[in-house]
Amino acid sequence: MAAELAFGTLAGRVARAALTGFADNAPMKVLNLRCANDHRFEGWFASEEDFLSQQSRALVQCPVCEDTGVVRLPSAPRLNVSKARDASPDPAAATHARLQSNWLRALRHMVANTEDVGARFPEEARRIHYGEVEERGIRGQASAEDADALREEGIEVMSVPLPAALKGPVQ
Repeated sequence: MAAELAFGTLAGRVARAALTGFADNAPMKVLNLRCANDHRFEGWFASEEDFLSQQSRALVQCPVCEDTGVVRLPSAPRLNVSKARDASPDPAAATHARLQSNWLRALRHMVANTEDVGARFPEEARRIHYGEVEERGIRGQASAEDADALREEGIEVMSVPLPAALKGPVQ
């Protein structure tokens, strides 16, 4: 029954609020998180308890590497106590955040502009290479042996780790 609800509609939003106890306009708690590979990102939760519940069930995962060993980073509200003291951000942290953001943006672009052919990737890549079908961007899965065989045939192949969050629709 829940799978049939369209949450974008007014009736769907009312149903979601009734099912989950959270309304669309409920305040969200934004937490700074870090995975075991030191990727830093934000998570939005209905409450601290909601975060802890999802974390205990390994539902919170890094958007870059899919690691579920996610921990909350300490954070404090920003207090403007002195205009003279301007805390400049750490340049290395800013560079790391920019690189991570650019990597995710590039992955989203790739997913949006390619066709997922799944396990048929080696076969479909050959069909495109040999002109049997129209040329187009594709992505899918191939074993290391299949990827090597495609390269030996002169077919350009690149292995890209794709986080699970990018494989389906974003909620």
